[in-house]
Amino acid sequence: MTRSARIADQLDRHWQKNLRPRLEGLADEEYFWEPVRGCWSIRPRGTSPAPLSAGSGAWTMDHASADPVPAPVTTIAWRLAHVVVSCLGYRVGWHFGGQEVDFQAFAYAGTADEALRQLDEMYGRWNEGVRGLSDADLENPPAAGPERFPMEGIVLHVNRELIHHGAEISLLRDLYRWQDGGAVPGRV
Repeated sequence: MTRSARIADQLDRHWQKNLRPRLEGLADEEYFWEPVRGCWSIRPRGTSPAPLSAGSGAWTMDHASADPVPAPVTTIAWRLAHVVVSCLGYRVGWHFGGQEVDFQAFAYAGTADEALRQLDEMYGRWNEGVRGLSDADLENPPAAGPERFPMEGIVLHVNRELIHHGAEISLLRDLYRWQDGGAVPGRV
């Protein structure tokens, strides 16, 4: 197994055994669920209470020009959009070709199914790109994009980010399922 395949396999095992199965059955109500007041989410254009909103389509992402302190709690919708655009999308565009991703111009998903399609597509492109890296590619900074670290460090950072944010999404799913002390009907 090549070094790039071993590094890609680290995330792919987590993706296939832990994270992606935890996203099965995600419904729109859960996707948009706000566990506390003031959550940031993905919202219909023109309805954001956040200081700013980004997106090119009918749905926009809540954000601010400087990260608020403390950071707001985010919905599954917001967290998935963050993973699709900021964790994977930027780097897929910068390092593996294809269309550049810009959070201001991205068409955010208005349904859970659409968000999962976006996630699967971007993850597939990321995983394929990482598997195609040579040892020399891993040891050097990438030719394109703003990141000036060896590519191996960038890949390992993305792995950590996906594991971290995947755990947050999984916790939100658990909280949704067990809100008010009981399981949501129809959920195992």
